[in-house]
Amino acid sequence: MRKLNFLMIPFLVLAFNACSQNASSQKKKGANSPFENTTLYPEAKPADYWKKILSAQAYEIMVNRGTETPYKNPYWDNHKKGVYVSAATGKPLFSSDTKFESGTGWPSFFQPIDEKNIKIVRDASDGMVRDEVVEASTGLHLGHVFDDGPAPTGKRYCMNSYAFKFVPDK
Repeated sequence: MRKLNFLMIPFLVLAFNACSQNASSQKKKGANSPFENTTLYPEAKPADYWKKILSAQAYEIMVNRGTETPYKNPYWDNHKKGVYVSAATGKPLFSSDTKFESGTGWPSFFQPIDEKNIKIVRDASDGMVRDEVVEASTGLHLGHVFDDGPAPTGKRYCMNSYAFKFVPDK
C-alpha cells in the first residue's frame, strides 16, 4: 500500500500541472502580445482595454494567461443547463451539453459550440508543450485541450471558469 501511495504522487503532480499555467512563467506581454495582433485576431485590443472590461480574475486568466485554483472556481461543479460565453466578448463558446466531470477541478468539455470561435495554439510554458485554447476573435486565453476526453471527440477542453460567463437556459 505504501508503494502504491508513493507511485501516486508523481501522477497527481502531473495531473495538477496539466491544466495549470503560471502567469509568471509567461513572457511579459507588450505591444506584440497575441491579443493585440489584429491580423491574427480581428477583435484584438490592448491590455489596458481589457483591464477596463474584465473582472480582475478574468483579466488574470485571459490576458496574463493565468490559471485559477482547481475546485475553487465558479463553474467546475456547475450542473445547470446553459451556455458558457466569453467573459470578454459574450460569444458562445461551450454548452453544458458537452460538459463532463474530468476530476481536475476545472470545467471540462468534449467540444466547443463552434470550432470557429476558438483557436488552438502551441503553449511551451512551464517546461512542457501543450495545446492552448484561445478565443479566435481576440486571442485571449481560455484554457488547454488534451486528447484524453470522452467520446465522441476524445478531447478534454480544460477551461478556466473566469474566462466565461454562464447563461442559464430559460
